[in-house]
Amino acid sequence: MLEKKAIAYEKAVLIGVINKNQNEEKVKEYLDELEFLTYTAGGEVTKRFVQRVEIPNPKTYIGSGKMEEVERYVKSNDIGSVIFDDELSPAQQNNIEKLLRCKILDRTSLILDIFAQRAQTSYARTQVELAQYEYLLPRLTGLWTHLERQRGGIGMRGPGETEIETDRRIVRDRIALLKKRLVKIDRQMETQRGNRGALVRVALVGYTNVGKSTLMNVISKSDVFAENKLFATLDTTVRKVVIGNLPFLLSDTVGFIRKLPTQLVESFKSTLDEVREADLLLHVVDISHPNFEEHIASVNQILDEIESADKKAIMVFNKIDQYRPEDYDETDLVTERTSVHFTLEEWKNTWYGKLGDRVLFISALNKQNLDEFRQRVYKEVRDIHVTRFPYNHFLYPENLDEFSA
Repeated sequence: MLEKKAIAYEKAVLIGVINKNQNEEKVKEYLDELEFLTYTAGGEVTKRFVQRVEIPNPKTYIGSGKMEEVERYVKSNDIGSVIFDDELSPAQQNNIEKLLRCKILDRTSLILDIFAQRAQTSYARTQVELAQYEYLLPRLTGLWTHLERQRGGIGMRGPGETEIETDRRIVRDRIALLKKRLVKIDRQMETQRGNRGALVRVALVGYTNVGKSTLMNVISKSDVFAENKLFATLDTTVRKVVIGNLPFLLSDTVGFIRKLPTQLVESFKSTLDEVREADLLLHVVDISHPNFEEHIASVNQILDEIESADKKAIMVFNKIDQYRPEDYDETDLVTERTSVHFTLEEWKNTWYGKLGDRVLFISALNKQNLDEFRQRVYKEVRDIHVTRFPYNHFLYPENLDEFSA
């Protein structure tokens, strides 16, 4: 009987900096997320390096002393990748590669790599490839990249044209081709959306790994891929859902993340049309994450970028079964009590106060409070439908309970 081979994770180190925009606590949080990204991409983090840098070194991002420390560790521990939490300039990346002689990635290139692994449909693959080439173009150096082999090489260069100029021309041609391809696919998808009729459209949005796909599976009884990794699904999935006797369309969209690469926001804007054209947004939040409020702010920022911040929305706090407040000693008079010590009930009261009845608390995995969720979604969808088609009001009772009465 053949033994299963253990997954070989590539050894990696992470590098973050403390500055006026991010303190030590914030950097730790960002590196925690970067480590999860690294694991998702197939890497194993063996060490983190953090330096206080007010102004990044224009040549190597971090100071020379810290770089020497990283270099010693990389050489003595067979490290395959060094990953920076912030985006490196092309010059910085080139200089660091010469020093460390291993793969140098930043958060952007790591996310692009994960997207490339996860893209399933030709549409998603085209979007990711476009983002990758747009990221690559300014980073082409004088090193021979052999990109011309995609075009046959011999006979492709003009008189006196250098290899790097050939590479840049090939990448620009590829970008132009991919943009044309996306325009064509966009038209096809626009036609598909137009063919869906007048059904109310509901879109699940939220930070990556908050449980959107799990919720989609529970509500639509479909089988959307869900996994405890970042960006488990990239392709927008649309399902027809019926609650009571009221049909509507529910879409599961790509998860958002802090410092989301500009190239991905641009190339995935057409995917996010499902969000832009939705009648109702269900903003799913992982309340068990200690920094969920920052995740909310990141999602709202991206919604603002795609002109969807003013849409009707319900905040759906998921994973209430996993919520654990930090241990708090009521007799401790020294430690200041902060929001990290709130109980779930206190969080509920806080958000009820902010959003009133536009907030729900559920566990999609354990199916907790899903009746309340269905009731609320039914009411919101019914209101939109009846506003659009007033003569249909008698078909759909105001209260979902009337179906079981």
